[in-house]
Amino acid sequence: MGKIRLDKYLADAGCGTRSEVKLSIRKGKVTVNGENCRSPEQKVDPEADEIEVDGIALSWKKHEYLMLHKPAGCVTATRDNHDQTVMDLIGGTKRKELFPVGRLDKDTEGLLLITDDGELAHRLLAPNNHVDKTYFVRVSGVISEKGAEMLTQGMDIGEKSRTLPAKLEILRQGECSEALLTIREGKFHQVKRMFHGIGNEVLYLKRLSMGSLTLDEGLEPGKYRELTEEELRSLREEVHLNE
Repeated sequence: MGKIRLDKYLADAGCGTRSEVKLSIRKGKVTVNGENCRSPEQKVDPEADEIEVDGIALSWKKHEYLMLHKPAGCVTATRDNHDQTVMDLIGGTKRKELFPVGRLDKDTEGLLLITDDGELAHRLLAPNNHVDKTYFVRVSGVISEKGAEMLTQGMDIGEKSRTLPAKLEILRQGECSEALLTIREGKFHQVKRMFHGIGNEVLYLKRLSMGSLTLDEGLEPGKYRELTEEELRSLREEVHLNE
């Protein structure tokens, strides 16, 4: 990464706005390698220098990785003029470069990865990598045997190519049926279009997992947490992205 200005580092680390951290520095609240620093312009190496604010050591991370339980009603975007976005749910102390990996429809709930790691995001979304995504889906009517066969063998939903074979586990059949559907691509409104194509309309949709990353059952809609080291390691290994 190399050296950067002290005020930029502190702002990126969530210690306040650029003007707020400059004030903290000038008030003598910041030390670099044990020595008091009053110059916001001083260059520091986040990977090598020991930096403290009010006696509390800061730990530097190359990237941020957050698991968000996306609620229905907000859009998967960094900004929107009309609707609340998933980024509005992330506390203001987080990095400005964060973005959602892929997208979920406005009315769809579930797992969403938020990060500033462009390389990992690219590999997770690359069509040729075929990262599994599992959804819990509630649909109108009974899922027919023929419909289930179409889902699992691949079907025409109006794209240039047929969908890849999916995995279907029917949980309940009736006036409203429930199932788990695992797809290996991410076409526009794909799950809804697939079920529409077999005569069932999606009433409720929730993404449970993306690759090895599974939604934390204890995470309420609208809440988020950092990925554990094991979760991140497994995700990186899955797309062959090693340190």
